[in-house]
Amino acid sequence: MCEDDHGIARRALFVTGAAAALTLGSVSFPSEAADAAADHETKTVRGTLPTGSPDFVYLPVEVPDGVREIKVAYTYEKPSVPAGTAGNALDIGIFDQRGTELGGKGFRGWSGGARTEFFIRADDATPGYIPGPVREGTWYIALGPYTVAPQGLPYEITITLTYGEPGAAVKPKYPPTRAKGRGRAWYRGDCHLHSWYSDGRRTPAEIAALAREAGLDFINTSEHNTHAAHPHWADEAGPHPDGELLILLGEEVTTRNGHVVALGTDPGTFIDWRYRARDNRFGKYAREIRRSGGLVVPAHPHATCIGCNWKFGFGEADVVEVWNGPYGPDDEVSLADWDGMLVASVREGRGWIPAMGNSDAHRPPDPVGTPQTVVLADDLTREAIQEGLKAGRSYIAESRTVSLDFTAYGPKGEHAGIGGRLKVDRDDPVTVRLEVTGAPRCTARFVTDQGVLHTSPVLPVSGSGTVEWRTTAQYAAYVRAELRHEAAVAPLPGALAAFTNPIFLGR
Repeated sequence: MCEDDHGIARRALFVTGAAAALTLGSVSFPSEAADAAADHETKTVRGTLPTGSPDFVYLPVEVPDGVREIKVAYTYEKPSVPAGTAGNALDIGIFDQRGTELGGKGFRGWSGGARTEFFIRADDATPGYIPGPVREGTWYIALGPYTVAPQGLPYEITITLTYGEPGAAVKPKYPPTRAKGRGRAWYRGDCHLHSWYSDGRRTPAEIAALAREAGLDFINTSEHNTHAAHPHWADEAGPHPDGELLILLGEEVTTRNGHVVALGTDPGTFIDWRYRARDNRFGKYAREIRRSGGLVVPAHPHATCIGCNWKFGFGEADVVEVWNGPYGPDDEVSLADWDGMLVASVREGRGWIPAMGNSDAHRPPDPVGTPQTVVLADDLTREAIQEGLKAGRSYIAESRTVSLDFTAYGPKGEHAGIGGRLKVDRDDPVTVRLEVTGAPRCTARFVTDQGVLHTSPVLPVSGSGTVEWRTTAQYAAYVRAELRHEAAVAPLPGALAAFTNPIFLGR
């Protein structure tokens, strides 16, 4: 074993056109080691990152020919810090000999802070990493000092190269882009989920089983900053006693200024995350998501965790995740913010951004399918589900037990459903009707660009009921429905049980 210390003098600061990155001195392995008697070689590197370090620190590793496997393990100190001060948190990943340029050509995996070690070889890799040959050249261990304590962040990295013939590469197999559906129908889905291929604790098989139990028809994989899970979902789709499950592939692009779900991208698509809002790079990668067949969905925009709050604006969004996991105060803020965007779209005469809800489930006891987005689609296919979501033909429910039918009717029998437009004159009478099942002791509210204009009596314990309200397009440019549990403390509204995307009124 060899050891090395990376001090301040051996650092070099490079600006790559986006965020600044720190590149350390390289670690070299002798090329003759592959011919030596020993089948592996290990080196350990130690150093300390100061406060104010760049978002990413790269440790170059010179990999000789003949390497069968590269393995990396790391530790770092977590000293005590005063209350209100961030402690140390250090993420990790790796890029191969193709380099670290934005776009991820050399990307070979990322585990964030979820793992303390990983390996890569031709036939296998740690979850979150991409198997494939370990080719000769300069590889880069990527460190992400997420937060650094005032004392600094001392780290230790151990790199082990194992020599020998590589194993046989495995051809990836991906889930199909369609499942057996019911034709044009309402389909239930959860598009923000994490398995053990990032920082989750469930296998794909466990998630698929929970999705079926939750009454879901489709899900979307969304691991943090890696597409490594894509080939591992094929066995969970297709025929099943509880029905086929459409499995969309994606990624949760986890930047330092917010997270965005790439929903339903082509198999094997990787979207880079190494930029901040001030770098003016997000538009490029939003377009890359769309070129890869996906939707751009800003996630939990008002979440309070470090780096989770959305700072890129919504100009590139196809849909916005308004409800994330069990309903809480940050979701209430997201809902109000989204409603403000609806008002602005009406005022400015421009397009609107639909809402959706997802569980963001990571591990037990996080429930899969709480909440879930119920979308009207022509069939159970990737394209049909995405088209329904982007058109806003959907509502969000806390569970499979809640079902809504929301329609607006004009004076001559005209009608429009969720996400649609009822084309009536400004003074024509409009009847809005909400039919509810599975929501005992809930209250229905009709929300317009003028605010909450109608609140129903509490629904019976059966959970079923019909609520009607009359208005005009002059009085309400749009109407959307909220279903809320009884408030614990009046006059605060209760937690959401469900809500719909709007119906717009007028020519």
